Amino acid sequence: MLQNMLRFQFITFFASKASPFPLSVSVSKAIRKPVRVRSQMASFSSSSSSKLLFRQLFEKESSTYTYLLADASHPERPALLIDPVDRTVDRDVSLIEQLGLKLVYAMNTHVHADHVTGTGLIKSKVPGVKSVISKASGATADLYVEPGDKVHFGDLFLEVRATPGHTKGCVTYVTGDAPDQPQPRMAFTGDTVLIRGCGRTDFQGGSSEQLYKSIHTQICTLPKCTLIYPAHDYRGFTVSTVGEEMQHNPRLTKDEEKFKNIMANLNLQYPKMIDIAVPANMVCGIQSNPKQA
Repeated sequence: MLQNMLRFQFITFFASKASPFPLSVSVSKAIRKPVRVRSQMASFSSSSSSKLLFRQLFEKESSTYTYLLADASHPERPALLIDPVDRTVDRDVSLIEQLGLKLVYAMNTHVHADHVTGTGLIKSKVPGVKSVISKASGATADLYVEPGDKVHFGDLFLEVRATPGHTKGCVTYVTGDAPDQPQPRMAFTGDTVLIRGCGRTDFQGGSSEQLYKSIHTQICTLPKCTLIYPAHDYRGFTVSTVGEEMQHNPRLTKDEEKFKNIMANLNLQYPKMIDIAVPANMVCGIQSNPKQA
């Protein structure tokens, strides 16, 4: 069924019930201050009165996915970006302008080690945009999120789930669990869960034990039809589901001890961008060279 749905380049959600959430773009009070399109998207129906415009974008050097979400039915057409990359900021900003959207948030799932985030450059190009990252990451941003927070854009929202393990500050953003929100739900897992894999745990405060618990308590507990959109893919995959990964992911199907043994013996190379990316990403990517964007 999923293969049949992957036919279009956007996702639109329809509904008939009015939203209980405010019309203005907002972040819940719990949040504190401090082109290449790879996927073929689909059209899903829900009981929401809002329409979610969705794009999955790809940066080939680091094999990173950036996600654009917007409430296309709201008068202001508010939008957010998840995991933007500095090299593709111009592409992303141009697309947002073409679609007539108002970008309000540039968000990261964690402090990346394989690319420089585009949030700093985006803020310099689009006035009023707020950068967002988890408080646990220790990085600089305009807004910090913690478990249970909700990031509102128009009548839609993302729920924040803490999923440390790949790094200590990883979070997963999940579309709302309410009758007026898009269905099926969507989980933007960063490097916590990849399609048929997961993020490494041998640097940046990583922990295989913590990652195992995060995945099984925060992601595997979502409805099995929940769509999984990771921050990376290296084999041409674009989307999976919670149920599919629970059944076919060679790491998630193991018990905790076997999982930790797998992670301890990956023998991966030191990330070639880590010494540049991590310091830059700790300050919203503003140390990146604008000429690289």
